[in-house]
Amino acid sequence: MGFSCGIVGLPNVGKSTIFNALTSGKAASENFPFCTIEPNTGAVPVPDPRLQKLADVAKSAKIIPTQMTFVDIAGLIRGASKGEGLGNQFLGHIRSVDAVIQVVRCFSDDNVIHVEGSVDPIRDVETIETELALSDLETVQRQNQKYQKLARGQDKVALRRKTLLEALEAHLGEGQPARLFAYEFDASDRKELFEPLLTSKPTLFVGNVNEEEAALEPDPNGTRPIDRLAKYAQSVGSDTLAICGKIESEIAELPREERQEYLTELGIELSGLDRLTLAGYNLLELLTFFTVGPKEAHAWTAKRGSTAPQAAGKIHTDFEKGFIRAEVIHCDDYLQYKGEAGCRDAGKLRVEGKDYLVQDGDVVHFRFNV
Repeated sequence: MGFSCGIVGLPNVGKSTIFNALTSGKAASENFPFCTIEPNTGAVPVPDPRLQKLADVAKSAKIIPTQMTFVDIAGLIRGASKGEGLGNQFLGHIRSVDAVIQVVRCFSDDNVIHVEGSVDPIRDVETIETELALSDLETVQRQNQKYQKLARGQDKVALRRKTLLEALEAHLGEGQPARLFAYEFDASDRKELFEPLLTSKPTLFVGNVNEEEAALEPDPNGTRPIDRLAKYAQSVGSDTLAICGKIESEIAELPREERQEYLTELGIELSGLDRLTLAGYNLLELLTFFTVGPKEAHAWTAKRGSTAPQAAGKIHTDFEKGFIRAEVIHCDDYLQYKGEAGCRDAGKLRVEGKDYLVQDGDVVHFRFNV
């Protein structure tokens, strides 16, 4: 659907191990820096029990879940913004994704090399954040030089953007990510100046923890490495997720029907990878709507706040261009009244126009002209 989360971090923190388990892919995970060079990409189904229930009611022949794309980006190191390691290439890969999942090592293992020599999640996070901020600072400084020249002619847009960029440069110079920059952008300024910045992207911190901590929630008031990471994430307006890459790799090797039993034995309700997929979905402020019929039950992804025509366009551009109306039933009503006919009889089917904002869980039948 075009929504992607980039998995970043220092070398040897478990990025590729988690990615492999997440996608059942074959990304290399050898124990040395720069093992991953070209980014690996995988599409992962977004877990949603509503889809199977809707399919059961409609007796759908096929079930198609919505998906989240994950990109495993090679490890950054100190100096990446200046081209150290493979820095410029890696930063370019980060620029191409919609959100950032920063994997941080919170486990101890003498057999796995740490590029900095010891386990310290805050130092590692600050290394990554600093490199991204320095890259953004260079970008903003180049933009500022451009608009300073244009502003000499008293161009109103240039004057506004010059003021904005000066404030943003000071903000980044203090080591603060662009996503915490408190400034009201208009649409054109946001697209031109803010969205290209690496630190403007929504970010989730994932602590790769030891096996015995896999079932424990991060506590910002605690003293474990994952707790310290959670406290830092809280301070920069982000969330934290604890995942044990080793356990997730073991789960990925099991037959699907045995996975939940294994999780239950470990005291875990939902796999870390399912939680990560859902967290990525929430991070990008996405919602799920459904199209349901005897041929297939299909989950679709749209941004929150999407209008009915915009959501229709996720299925096919012709649906958006020729949009007439949307016939909408909430999935709870669809299940309660046993399908479209029952909902129609119960007055639960609504006809909505082009200004309707699609809601998470809507079952929609789009009417359109070709």
